[in-house]
Amino acid sequence: MATAPRPRTTTRDPEELTHRLTAWLATRLPGAKAVDVTVPASNGLSSETLLFDIEHPEPPLRSCALRLAADPSAYTVFPVYDMVRQYRTMRTVARRTDLPVPRVQWLEEDPGPLGAPFFVMERVAGRVPPDVMPYTYEGNWLHAASDAERAHLEAASISLLARLHDQVPVEEAEFLALPGEGDALRRHVTAQRAYYDWVVDGLARSPLIERSFDRLEELWPRDPGPPVLNWGDARIGNVVYDGFDPVAVLDWEMAALAPREVDLGWTVYLHRFFQDLTVAFGQRGLPDFLRRDRIESRYAELTGHTPRDMDFFTLYAALRHAIVMLRIAYRQAHFGEVAVPEDPDTLILHHGSLRAMVQGSYWD
Repeated sequence: MATAPRPRTTTRDPEELTHRLTAWLATRLPGAKAVDVTVPASNGLSSETLLFDIEHPEPPLRSCALRLAADPSAYTVFPVYDMVRQYRTMRTVARRTDLPVPRVQWLEEDPGPLGAPFFVMERVAGRVPPDVMPYTYEGNWLHAASDAERAHLEAASISLLARLHDQVPVEEAEFLALPGEGDALRRHVTAQRAYYDWVVDGLARSPLIERSFDRLEELWPRDPGPPVLNWGDARIGNVVYDGFDPVAVLDWEMAALAPREVDLGWTVYLHRFFQDLTVAFGQRGLPDFLRRDRIESRYAELTGHTPRDMDFFTLYAALRHAIVMLRIAYRQAHFGEVAVPEDPDTLILHHGSLRAMVQGSYWD
């Protein structure tokens, strides 16, 4: 996925979206017009983003980003897109922390105007570490940075997690509690099992993913610890940087109440995912950047909480990512972009590293 042409993610017509957006905007801000509407090249594989400016004498926001629930006719990555939940999460984080969360302006729950619910927020200028081609590849701004600059970005990015986890009172994030029985970690894993069952409904199941779930049970933490507000998709590819300082924290659709290590494991593994791909394609990548030991020690220094059971939580991150990758691969098959092989495990780009984690040899 990180080195191939981007798969299709929508059936929507950008020109039609522009007309419909302008019509909707006039209902919220009479006389306003949406101009310079663009779909960013880095648009995600799940929800869609539109960038536009507001033409009006006194706009509440001039440069905007619109977060639109996934096109329901385009084989969505997730079964539900709760834009109210995302909107509410961003407002909570903005109110209770000093994290640079973009200001949200409007929430539209009616799917009529654009075909799905959406919200509008301020657009923050800066640069984002790319997924395609990955920031670990030669030729992009982060790879070209000095060791000191990358170390500054790394420390500032881990600080985002530390502050998020410490500053939001859990009682103000109860709306992010997942349903089910047991503690927050058990509910989180149960939700992932349900998501996996939805992904493979009527399709080939993945023996590797199912073995990974079994391995989680074998490694289950004795004490997962209390839940905190987890960002969910906690990675530098969801941060806008001014130079090497974070100026906007994006993409809250996977936010939930969970142990701190759920976010930390995701941060560790998502970097390793890109690093492993880079090495597989013959480049050195960034082996000294976002290393697991440095992430853990920096987080402990900032919070006083020493991360625990990280073999479990990095495996869990790789497993969660595998389910998403499997869904995206099945969507590519739906659009005729790939053929489904006999072994569905090979549809998972990181099946080798996931298998090594299950076997206990990945971190050797």
